[in-house]
Amino acid sequence: MRGFLRVAAALVLLAAGTARAEFPDRPVRMLYGFAPAGSGDIAARLLADTVSPMLGQRVIVENRTGANGMVAAEAAATSPPDGHTVLFCTTGNMTIITELPDTRLPVNPAKDLMGIGMMARTTFGLVVAPNSPWEGVRDIVKDARRRPGQISYASPGVGSVQHLAGELLKQKTGTDMIHVSYRGSQPALLDLVSGRIGFTVTNLGDTIGQIRNGGLKLIGLGDPLAQTFFPETPLISRDVPGFETYAWFGLCAPRGMPANVVGQWEAALRRAVEDPHVRDKLMENGLVPSFADSAGLNRLMEQNRATFREVIRAANIRAQ
Repeated sequence: MRGFLRVAAALVLLAAGTARAEFPDRPVRMLYGFAPAGSGDIAARLLADTVSPMLGQRVIVENRTGANGMVAAEAAATSPPDGHTVLFCTTGNMTIITELPDTRLPVNPAKDLMGIGMMARTTFGLVVAPNSPWEGVRDIVKDARRRPGQISYASPGVGSVQHLAGELLKQKTGTDMIHVSYRGSQPALLDLVSGRIGFTVTNLGDTIGQIRNGGLKLIGLGDPLAQTFFPETPLISRDVPGFETYAWFGLCAPRGMPANVVGQWEAALRRAVEDPHVRDKLMENGLVPSFADSAGLNRLMEQNRATFREVIRAANIRAQ
């Protein structure tokens, strides 16, 4: 009888422990690998505030900056896959960095992390200084062919989406233009406005205000969704067939997260993206609300890696 009671008591304690371990049973960490104040940070905090009441626990955004987002990616990948730590992930730290030769990664995002879902698309446009004589992408291409090796374009760093967009433009047009790498977008834009740099293909989420107030001149858009903000601006692909560039923000998690927890996160993310307040705030910051489930985001990441791999190899880009 005593043996039976001990077994029964053990089962009760096990059941209680299992109940306490159900997700979420404590505050959740949402790691973001870049500094506060940018469009990605705004989106992460908007998402955290929106899903907190859905999950019944506070979701806290932690900015873990460094190594092009890999400090945050490593912290997420090495956390228990129980749903209490997620990564607000980006195109760069999930798909580009894995394809750069000579990159020493503390973790492999393609193997150690998985997609939960996409929240928004980041649209891109080609901008020049307000007083630039170029009125269209065709003008840049024409000038680059006339003056090979003399036109420069800026990016916020080697291997950034902006850098690869410039390389893709060169490859699609067969032109020779010079890439100038900066430590971030703002120094690049300052040199662009001052005339030291010819152009950049930039994230509209971080520049939409400057474009609208005349601080930058937008002459081409990287993908059709960008016309949501600037319907009268032509696509770059009109003058450069096959050109397309965009990025995305979403949620990723340590590989091995249980399917039921992934499902809870997916449902919360979908409801957040469908929320009118969230959609309005994303649009105000130059982001297009765009939901994809876990399977959809994982497929997109594989497609992105294949695309970027081709551009990187053709341009012989290496990690720095």
